[in-house]
Amino acid sequence: MSLHFNPRDITWLSFNERVLQEAMDENVPLHLRIRFLGIFSNNLDEFFRVRVAGLKRAMDFKEKVLAESFYQPPSKILQKINDIVIKQQHDFDRTWKKIQSEMAEHHVYIKTSKNLSSKQKEFVRQYFDEVVEANVIPILLHENTPMPYMRDKSLYLGVAMRKKDWNYHSNYAIIEIPSRFVGRFVLLPTEDPEEKNVMLLEDVITFNLPHIFSYFGYDEFAANAFKVTKDAEMDIDNDIKTNLAEKIEKGLKNRRKGKPTRFVFDKDMDKALLELLIRKLNLSKKDSIIPGGKIHNFKHFMDFPDVFEKYERPVERTSFTHQAFEHGERVTDVILKHDVLLTFPYHTYTPVIDLLREAAMDPDVKSIQITAYRLASNSKISNALIYAARNGKEVTVMLELQARFDEESNLMWKEMFEPEGITVLTGIPDKKVHAKLCVIKKRANNKTIQYGFVSTGNFNEKTARIYGDHLIMTADRGIMADINKVFNVLKRPKDDYLSVLKTCKSLMVCPQFMREKIVHHIDKEIDEAKAGRKAEMIVKANSVSDRALITKLYEAAQSGVVIKMIVRGIYCAVNQKDFKEKIKTISIVDEYLEHARVMYFYNKGSEDIYISSADWMTRNLDYRIEAAAKITDKNLKKEIKDILDIQLSDNVKARILDKKLSNEYIRNDKKECRSQIETYRYLKAKAGKK
Repeated sequence: MSLHFNPRDITWLSFNERVLQEAMDENVPLHLRIRFLGIFSNNLDEFFRVRVAGLKRAMDFKEKVLAESFYQPPSKILQKINDIVIKQQHDFDRTWKKIQSEMAEHHVYIKTSKNLSSKQKEFVRQYFDEVVEANVIPILLHENTPMPYMRDKSLYLGVAMRKKDWNYHSNYAIIEIPSRFVGRFVLLPTEDPEEKNVMLLEDVITFNLPHIFSYFGYDEFAANAFKVTKDAEMDIDNDIKTNLAEKIEKGLKNRRKGKPTRFVFDKDMDKALLELLIRKLNLSKKDSIIPGGKIHNFKHFMDFPDVFEKYERPVERTSFTHQAFEHGERVTDVILKHDVLLTFPYHTYTPVIDLLREAAMDPDVKSIQITAYRLASNSKISNALIYAARNGKEVTVMLELQARFDEESNLMWKEMFEPEGITVLTGIPDKKVHAKLCVIKKRANNKTIQYGFVSTGNFNEKTARIYGDHLIMTADRGIMADINKVFNVLKRPKDDYLSVLKTCKSLMVCPQFMREKIVHHIDKEIDEAKAGRKAEMIVKANSVSDRALITKLYEAAQSGVVIKMIVRGIYCAVNQKDFKEKIKTISIVDEYLEHARVMYFYNKGSEDIYISSADWMTRNLDYRIEAAAKITDKNLKKEIKDILDIQLSDNVKARILDKKLSNEYIRNDKKECRSQIETYRYLKAKAGKK
């Protein structure tokens, strides 16, 4: 059988197209459609900072060698990326234009410097003087002067200035839009109380250009937005004299020097200015130079002002307390009796925070150990840990300093934790710690009691409101013993740490051993299928790109194993003609971000189910510390399986992941099933609530 795989980066662009589809869907509330445009834009920025930058670096190596890693030569993938992104940009611009016309129906208008009333002009002048001007410093551009440092996440105005008596000879300048200091959106006064006028900060600056450059006496100004996306790779040096935190700090400074990977500009920009910018940025035809509309850095539109008529959020989009915690018992007391499965954002995140607060105050609690990958900006979890340390508990936090784009934030937490007496671990060299684990140890009545939790997502109460994840709270001795083994390795990493991780029995752990156990489970299903008995597996993940596991899936499908997959993002597998059972793969993109990783194996009716922090990607399975917990409680196993079945029945927000990456919605004659809504109803019914 000749094996086929879709290139990882092309399938990621297909995922981002599904995000754009949500913005196009007129059944989605208008404010959410604007938010999806912001998500699409932010996703694309990160894609160019990381993946496109990596492909460009890869071109320095021999392409035949790299084709094995990328499925195709990097140069060919880059060309495909450019073609797809330009097409998606057209769809994006058309969608934004349509959304603006719908905004007008709600009496919401985005104003520019050219269509202001006299009262609004006066307001914009005053607002600029009082709020903006101190943050605006133009930089004049000349052919023979070097290009100033361009901030990666910033938006810029390219300004062409002329005096009429110069026969239209122009001078040029750039201005960084100070949205991180001032905010991107300005609400303008209106005569009609029902009308809402919003002005973008770059248009406020454009309106005031004659004032900004009054010293030079220019008569005409043309200003157009542009942005530069840079390589976000962070080189960590091998200097043994510096610790990891110091290396990260140095890497963050060096990231400023990253090469541009994309240049996006207003297609109406002054041609001579455009050419000057391209030359000064050392861009070539091989780079992604993408013409677009007037508005860039659309990521800010994720926080577009609340200017629409009051949106009544459906009850299915609210969170509720898990039934186990309704009767006022301490969270600790509940989970010492039985396991509790929390499914976010349907269940509130409060019990997780409450458990840590209880541990901080409980005189019998001796220690807390927890992993942290991306914490909330004002983290209640961090506050609970700090108070635990102040109360004399031994607190250990594994803080992943290499969590991409959260490096600065995690360095800040390190500086905050250590003076409080918290032991901060920074992991194993060359291995990110992505596992989501917590173990609390208490000593009561001459007995040691351990309890805690394992999750598919970060311990972040903010993202728990919009990310779909599972978290199991448990006092299972086997799971706690394995979590302690992981922390022992993180505290004292040795050359033989893999032999310690291999002894874990209740957790499947990475690197290596989760992969081995997944293959073992698939082989068992293959044996059953070959024997003519029922064989089935379900995989839910964010991404599936590991070549070896995909090849194993092909073998299973060819043997007759029923394989169902729910994959939000990257999916590199392709159905082969000679499969006995076609792999059914769907992707669900809806208001919540599907983030849970779940594995189900029929296993002769025993039904083995795991919740995991790891995607089926080589980086997760071989180069990270990850953990998957086996669910043993039969009621919780049924609950997870029921939720998987609901998602597999989705015929509203599910798309088919096929070879063509066409993102066609699943449509059938069955009862309408929007899985995120039905999951809420299912869990609410279990809680005995109407």
